[in-house]
Formats: sequence, structure tokens, C-alpha cells
Amino acid sequence: MASVKQPHRRECEECVKIGATWVHLRTCQTCGVTLCCDSSPNRHATKHAHASGHPVIASAQPGERWLYCYPDDTFCEY
Repeated sequence: MASVKQPHRRECEECVKIGATWVHLRTCQTCGVTLCCDSSPNRHATKHAHASGHPVIASAQPGERWLYCYPDDTFCEY
């Protein structure tokens, strides 16, 4: 991975569509979509990773600099 994709907007794209709320945000490192975390009711980032096969997300929270790989169940800071 050459660079970390950052969120275009600080909102879960899927929660906005359904009028739901979220706790924290994650950005897919394959396609760049920003979705909600597993602490959020809809867990859109994990659903996206499993449905799309996109394996890595980054925290989209200000001040957080970490990545998570779903297949390896591994976090790393950058």
C-alpha cells in the first residue's frame, strides 16, 4: 500500500442513506468508502469488507492512525 486513503466526509455513507447514527468511522483502503465501526448499530465497515472482499480499513477518527486487516485480524499503526 503506497498511501493511506483518508475520508472524503466524516459520515457513514450507508447510515446517512437510512437515517441511522454511528459511533466511529472507518475508511476502506481499497475503494475509499467511509463507513461505521463495529461499535455502531449497523457495523457497515465490517459488512462492506465481508461482502466486497476489501480486506483493510483505516480509522477515520481525527488523531487516530491505525489500519486493520480483516483476514489477518491484525492492527498496525502508521
